[in-house]
Amino acid sequence: MSPTVSPANRLLRESLQRAGYLADADLATTVWLAGELQRPLLLEGDAGVGKTALATALAQAQGAVLVRLQCFEGLDLAQAAYEWNYGRQLMAIRLHDGQLGTVKESDLFSREFLLERPLLKAISQDGPCVLLIDEIDRADEAFEAFLLEVLADYQITVPEIGTLRARHIPRVVLTSNATRELSDALRRRCLYHHLDYPTLAREIAIVKTALPDADTRLVEEAVQFVQRLRSEDLTKIPGIAETLDWVNALHRMSHHTLPDDMAVLLTTLGCLLKTREDRFGLGADRARQLIEGRRKVGVAEKAQANAATS
Repeated sequence: MSPTVSPANRLLRESLQRAGYLADADLATTVWLAGELQRPLLLEGDAGVGKTALATALAQAQGAVLVRLQCFEGLDLAQAAYEWNYGRQLMAIRLHDGQLGTVKESDLFSREFLLERPLLKAISQDGPCVLLIDEIDRADEAFEAFLLEVLADYQITVPEIGTLRARHIPRVVLTSNATRELSDALRRRCLYHHLDYPTLAREIAIVKTALPDADTRLVEEAVQFVQRLRSEDLTKIPGIAETLDWVNALHRMSHHTLPDDMAVLLTTLGCLLKTREDRFGLGADRARQLIEGRRKVGVAEKAQANAATS
């Protein structure tokens, strides 16, 4: 017996699909609940499984502004939330000294002299907003501690001004490649979903949605090849974006199936394999073995039929 799906949940899933993102029932439910409960959504998984793409599609589906904070080691408050416009403050001081007398400190440290960075920009939006905090695992633990206030109360405290609260609660999506363990405090404030590489049928459906003009047989053969390739001992496993790039490249080269000539196929693998070791570690013989693995004919048609009935 299939689980009961609310009309709003189904509507969200359909709107994501129109935005080019095929979410399964579990993911769509978690995204919907995060919106209903006004809680941040933490997406964890390997690079290339579609975490960032979900936030982009969600913003498009809801007609919301997308604000992105790309995390990195050493990310601080001035880069993530706000900083003072010192140049403008200095100009105001000189203007007042020359014409109006001494400027008050309270006048210098007011909202008009505040430069909005992604976090403050997101909570300052008057309309719908999706805040993407990308690769939070790359930021330091100290930054996580500051982020807790934003995620818990959707507000930022500026000592010189006070607490700035969200005008419109943003949809917050955090992504993590699990390069380090996130704090329990951060996880407690979020709804969680783990994204894995898609199944064969789902990845075929994703590619067909993104590249409808590509030949069905080419899509099936290419996706099967990539799925087998992910089982190899690779430095960097190709994600969905790499699959799309490869199929698009083969389609633009007027291929309707995977090339029989391994020399031709190998010249296109720069779309999939992004390190020297991976690129030159896969030879013609091994590539042919991957192609000649057990085929599943008609997977695309089966995927489309399942999507139509779900």
